[in-house]
Amino acid sequence: MTRRLAMVLLIAGALAGCTLKDEDGVREDGTIAAPPDVAAPPADAIRTTSGLASKVLRLGAGSQHPTPRSRVVVHYTGWTTDGEMFDSSIASGRPMETRLDGMIEGWIEGLQLMVAGEKRRFWIPGHLAYDHLPPEEGYPRGMLVFDIDLIAIR
Repeated sequence: MTRRLAMVLLIAGALAGCTLKDEDGVREDGTIAAPPDVAAPPADAIRTTSGLASKVLRLGAGSQHPTPRSRVVVHYTGWTTDGEMFDSSIASGRPMETRLDGMIEGWIEGLQLMVAGEKRRFWIPGHLAYDHLPPEEGYPRGMLVFDIDLIAIR
């Protein structure tokens, strides 16, 4: 192996392990601007019988879909329908790895529609999110909007 090729591989390996900011950009206050369609799903959104709506923002590669017992690695941002960001792995600069069946119902259903490398926007009705929890727990209520980038399925 040439010295130049070794250097290129070293740099590529280092970049593969780094955490990059999402193309939407993180503001100085650590929030990410809400998408323009945050208030309601657009007419061309895909809808399931449960009420979950989604739109593909970037196609993924492959054919494997996660199952509820899969571990997934994702970057995500969540907003309320009035545009308030309430959570983001992008703002923190680190993707999240979790077992899918430990997430809210909207994520469990929605991520099973995705393949690695895909990015989708989900409009998750309150009954598939946090509306079943007591209000004093502080979770956002009603429909929530998430941009989820499925990085890997483990």
